[in-house]
Amino acid sequence: MSTEQQYFENAKPLTQYMDDMTTKKEESFSIYHKFDVPADDEFIQVLKEKTPHILVITEDWCGDAMMNNAILRKIAEAADLEVRAVYRDENLELIDQYLTNGGRSIPVYLLLNKDGEVISKWGPRAEKVQQFVMDGRAKFPAKEDPTFEEIQKEFYAQMSNEFVSNQEFHLAVYEDIRNTWLQALQK
Repeated sequence: MSTEQQYFENAKPLTQYMDDMTTKKEESFSIYHKFDVPADDEFIQVLKEKTPHILVITEDWCGDAMMNNAILRKIAEAADLEVRAVYRDENLELIDQYLTNGGRSIPVYLLLNKDGEVISKWGPRAEKVQQFVMDGRAKFPAKEDPTFEEIQKEFYAQMSNEFVSNQEFHLAVYEDIRNTWLQALQK
């Protein structure tokens, strides 16, 4: 099995991944163009000093990836970092090492040090975004209910709209990544 560093070396740059998207591309670029990394953040300075690599496990149909990858790209550009992406469904050996509650949830971001070792994992959602999703799902009727599919579909459409337009979510993603990685980088 390949190491995370080997996956990174064989992966495509996040910029190319986003350019190659066939689903949710317009929405992801909308977020990318709206979001700005907070100015004068020590996080960006630490990233510039430590120069980690970031390996993204993702798929372009994923709403969380649509939002989070755009924000990660802005972080990477601000800190001049190399970020590369692999497709989850083509790399099950890799994602199966980084399950979320037993599932292959994405995106997953692996922060690699200069030796190619994983020093931190982030994903698939910021806590604030996860709470929004959990609150929405709590309103679903039982799966046997004839209205379940319609209600679920409506919520997923609302969720996608929120991911694109809710700038508080964008900042929450940034802050959650920041708080997770800053601790790992300062050890």
